[in-house]
Amino acid sequence: MSEFNLKSAIYRWRVRGGFIGILLAIVLAKPDLTSILIGMAINLFGLFIRTWAAGHLKKEKELTISGPYKYTRNPLYVGNLILGIGAVVGSRSWWMLAFFSAYFLLFYPVAIKNERERMKKFFPREYEDYKRKVPLFFPSLKPLSSQQKNRFNRKLYKKNKEYRALIGSVLFWMLMLGKFLLF
Repeated sequence: MSEFNLKSAIYRWRVRGGFIGILLAIVLAKPDLTSILIGMAINLFGLFIRTWAAGHLKKEKELTISGPYKYTRNPLYVGNLILGIGAVVGSRSWWMLAFFSAYFLLFYPVAIKNERERMKKFFPREYEDYKRKVPLFFPSLKPLSSQQKNRFNRKLYKKNKEYRALIGSVLFWMLMLGKFLLF
């Protein structure tokens, strides 16, 4: 299998791998009330970041450099990292920590590289300048100063289907709470 085919397969399997991780978290979880509450708090922070990003993102129409995109080029992926950490904490499972670490290290470098290539293709000049000023993943404490003054837009949040992360999180935490109460 060529490098390109392997990267394509990894990119395509990232969502399926996430579902497998969620199922493993539920099966392997040994939650207690403290782990659930702390995990949910972490999860809410991850959802906030994803919501904020989705409300600014105009996919392939313009290079988004407002909202959380002033701090990191990949705020949705940062939000996913935080969601995953919340799930690991909530599940209270070393196996889940190992799975999530492997999952993130396998899928996200490929996803980030794929995203970077798409941005270069759609916005060649603008992206080069943006890339020099804003970190790839870990947010900067100093935001990008830009002319783009876009505000959070609920319609973009809906169009980007970010509500699915909220629904998935609610279901996950209901199952975790159920496992805690039953076992």
